[in-house]
Amino acid sequence: MSNIPIANKLSIRDSGYDEYWLQDQIFENPNCLDLGELEAIAKERQQSSGGRLDILLKNPEDDTMYEVEVMLGETDESHIIRTIEYWDNERRRWPQRQHYAVLVAETITRRFFNVIQLFSQSIPIIAIQTGIIEVNGYKSLFFTKVLDTYEEVDDGTGETGIYDEAYWKKWHWTLETAKFVQETIQDLIDPSSFTYTKYYVGITVNGNNYFRFTRRSGGKSLLSFMISPDHMEEAQALLDDASVPYVQKKKRLILTVSTEFVSTHSDLLRSLTELVKQHWVR
Repeated sequence: MSNIPIANKLSIRDSGYDEYWLQDQIFENPNCLDLGELEAIAKERQQSSGGRLDILLKNPEDDTMYEVEVMLGETDESHIIRTIEYWDNERRRWPQRQHYAVLVAETITRRFFNVIQLFSQSIPIIAIQTGIIEVNGYKSLFFTKVLDTYEEVDDGTGETGIYDEAYWKKWHWTLETAKFVQETIQDLIDPSSFTYTKYYVGITVNGNNYFRFTRRSGGKSLLSFMISPDHMEEAQALLDDASVPYVQKKKRLILTVSTEFVSTHSDLLRSLTELVKQHWVR
């Protein structure tokens, strides 16, 4: 068996590079962040607050925006706050688009990882660690995603503990939204039932999770569902016509919802349900 060399991790600054160099690497090759096929829109973008957003990226397929802040060394309070502030500025500028706050740093300590994770309950934030590794005298820049709040949720397989309706009453708004959606589409998916896991409440039909509701804060929840490739464009057109922001993760669409959303967009949800059924009924 051939030997695999062990890489050494190096500081970017000690390797002779600075933060502007790192910005350039990301701006010239946005795909290095492993966030999809993104386009570089702007660098050092002036903000109304007086600061400058390091990098603005966009997914050309759905106009999703990524507000990227870059920092050498360990991240700190000011870097996290600045990332969220600039994300909020751009979100207000383009309110009909989905926005992600992206924090890139060489080191994200356990303390600040926990802080970012707390923020992620109400803000779509992605944390990425970066650095330089050296193998046999050759250096390479790497990026590792350590937190993505819109990753597909765990399906609950192998969990221990009791996760039922009583457990989810701690996040009653998500439970209420799931029940409201079921009432709105019940005649289209009869019979249906609820599935409760640690991570989501599911509306289940014939053993298949048609809809998943993941808790967020502020009375909001994430609603995700599968759409077959044959009907993806139709589903996206329905959402675009209703000016509803969404995120696509392969065959899954993800929306931010509430009981108010369900009341306002009942017809949209019923139309989407018909397309969801096409994914599961073959």
